[in-house]
Amino acid sequence: MQGHELWFTALLNDHLAGPANTILSWVGTQAEKPARPWTNFIAMEILVAAVIVVLFALLRPRLSVDRPGGLQHCLELIYLFLRNTAEEVVGHGSRRHLAYFGTLFIFILFSNLLGVIPTFESPTMFAAVPLGCALATFVYYNLMGFREQGVGRYLKHFAGPMPLLAPLMVPIELISHMSRPLSLTIRLYANMYAGEQVTLAFLGMVPLLIPVAFMGLHVFVAFLQAFVFTLLTMVYVAGAVEHER
Repeated sequence: MQGHELWFTALLNDHLAGPANTILSWVGTQAEKPARPWTNFIAMEILVAAVIVVLFALLRPRLSVDRPGGLQHCLELIYLFLRNTAEEVVGHGSRRHLAYFGTLFIFILFSNLLGVIPTFESPTMFAAVPLGCALATFVYYNLMGFREQGVGRYLKHFAGPMPLLAPLMVPIELISHMSRPLSLTIRLYANMYAGEQVTLAFLGMVPLLIPVAFMGLHVFVAFLQAFVFTLLTMVYVAGAVEHER
């Protein structure tokens, strides 16, 4: 994976190496190869973000109540599915979090599916990308907890329902919350990496039809893992904003 440079990554390195090195200098670091600072997973993330922006920019002026197109139908199904799931998991007030849930789901789904296209790789099969999504979720649900309940009330639930158990409950709760980004990262990364390796292995061993079946399985796993990641995010948000402690 890391040993070869994808054509899109090479394109960025050939024409945009300077901006990449400038950005890295802003955060106090530098690329291992300053002449080729762009890595595959970052290039694939940029491609996914660009595809999403262009897709929605093209779709918005074409939205229609009377004559919706196929793409609008697909996105409406995703929206309704996420909205109904959020209402069941988060409950009252779930609509205010729907933009984050939808953004997370669409980004992870498109990132997962990108690996099905020849000459591209799924950025989610690189651990840094799932980790970034997991940390974003960690920050988001904690911020929502502070906003919804206030700092004191939100921190109080780490002590548990009984004051006498606080010395025991606080370390347990802290470990539980700190392990969430790790579990989200490993689950998404491991599944996408394994799926990619299985598909590549069969492409090199057997005729085309059998790898196509595994690519179909890869598509299913892409949808499933995007949903699981988003569902767990909903669960964490629900626990953070819940008032009955």
